[in-house]
Amino acid sequence: MSLKSRFRSALASTDAVAADEERYAASTVSGCTALCDVRARSRVSASGVLRSVVLHPRQTVPTVEAELFDGSDSIDVVWLGRREIAGIEPGRRLRVEGMVTDRDGRRTMYNPRYELRARAGE
Repeated sequence: MSLKSRFRSALASTDAVAADEERYAASTVSGCTALCDVRARSRVSASGVLRSVVLHPRQTVPTVEAELFDGSDSIDVVWLGRREIAGIEPGRRLRVEGMVTDRDGRRTMYNPRYELRARAGE
């Protein structure tokens, strides 16, 4: 096996292990649905880690957009009319509850109720 293919398989293994750990952490939160089972036009509670957080400081309606990942899948979470939200940052664990919609082919939750969860090791 070449060095390049060994490197590639080592990265894939690390990602798979991280996804398994996140899937386990999300499954321990009671009442939450795995994101792979979430469908548009349904009200759900989900838990996971924020992979990315982006601020769109538009003059009309500013938004904070984040990607929530639970090890099985991800969903976009959008807060309208906000320029920032304390504690909402990449790597933060979060539990959200709200209605799931379909936006440009991606499942999205607008203005969900949220609960900041302890980070790994906290």
